[in-house]
Amino acid sequence: MTQIKPVQQYPALLLQNNSDRCLVVADLHIGWERLLSQRGVHVPSQTSKLKNELLKVIKATKPTQVTFLGDIKDAIAKVAFEEWKDIPEFFETIQKQVPDLQVLLGNHDGNLEPLLPEKVKIVPASGTNFGDIGLFHGHAWPTPELLECRSLITGHVHPTVAIRDPMGLRMTRQVLLKAPCNGAQLAKTLRKYLGTKSINILEEQNEAKVKVSQLFIMPSFNQFLGGRPVNDKRKGKKADAYIGPILRCGCVNMDEAEVYLLDGTFLGTVNQLKPLS
Repeated sequence: MTQIKPVQQYPALLLQNNSDRCLVVADLHIGWERLLSQRGVHVPSQTSKLKNELLKVIKATKPTQVTFLGDIKDAIAKVAFEEWKDIPEFFETIQKQVPDLQVLLGNHDGNLEPLLPEKVKIVPASGTNFGDIGLFHGHAWPTPELLECRSLITGHVHPTVAIRDPMGLRMTRQVLLKAPCNGAQLAKTLRKYLGTKSINILEEQNEAKVKVSQLFIMPSFNQFLGGRPVNDKRKGKKADAYIGPILRCGCVNMDEAEVYLLDGTFLGTVNQLKPLS
């Protein structure tokens, strides 16, 4: 059974399967400074800081593989000028420390392939697995084969929690979410969505193979980014208040999702934290 270990103080997870160790990070959004510059706020490139943070995590965890859960770049369809320079340098440096790198494509990763070193493995948005853990970005449906995994890990959401003190001051912090997932309901939804393309595990006689029961939602590794608080009372209980099809289909119980700070502190469930937002 593959172990899932949060890397304390960092928005990262370490997956261990026997001697194989996979470091998982999500949502780098390299080149995000460009949007601020377009609005008159000039921030120097922060890519080197992002790279150094990842090198610290690699040194601490000693992974045999690093998996990036999508949104490497910030520009969605095109490639911004800054990305042509920063992304190749970023990956070349990381690859010197960990040769085995794979990138799951996110919704911001249009035309990403020319920016990556040749030996970086590119995985479709529908995801892949590491042992009995399924990995996908989150803006698209996971491949049906991932339902045979015990747990799923996704990014895309950039989860934070908001807490308002008695004086009315509001602070937000990045968080990791661990949410119950109804695998049988997800399988039925995927079968309906895929229609005649549904095969193997989505066939009714094979639904006994569905094992997924929980979903981890990772914070963005780029801590300069914001995020929408998951305990925002305005969300109510509507599944469509969240982004990504797997959260909107109702098979993930976000109200009962456990909320953890990056240092491992358990804050409670999303529902318990809503009065504090």
